Amino acid sequence: MTHPEPHAIAERELCGLVNGLAQRITDHVRERAVTLGLTAAQATALREMTGPMTMRDLAERMSCEPSNATFIVDKLEKQGLIERRAHPTDRRAKQLVLTGEGSALRDRLLDLLIQNSPLAGLSTDQQRVLQSLLEQALTRPRAGDPRSPARG
Repeated sequence: MTHPEPHAIAERELCGLVNGLAQRITDHVRERAVTLGLTAAQATALREMTGPMTMRDLAERMSCEPSNATFIVDKLEKQGLIERRAHPTDRRAKQLVLTGEGSALRDRLLDLLIQNSPLAGLSTDQQRVLQSLLEQALTRPRAGDPRSPARG
């Protein structure tokens, strides 16, 4: 019987912690969204709307396909929270912009998301360190990824 190497065990445990944190954050967003009459996806879209952006930009920030973001934006637009406007430099694209009501709701959402956040137990410095470590892990090229630099 072979025993996993300590590194493999540590990586499995770390992956479990990251997945657990991601689930707690998802649950937290969902709980807060419901209090504002939003779905978790709508709340995520509003949270990510830091300024005017294209649908592609929003989809990237939400980690979803543009078609999924379009469905969510359609709902937010019907609620009067987001508007589609002509893009100032690309006539083929539309720019998403929060309405006054959307901006006010986003502010309320951000206030709610801070309350009892799964990350609230970490100091500001600890949150910065965690952010830096996660960014490093996420920007590291994946093996077999054609976008990865050639090794040689």
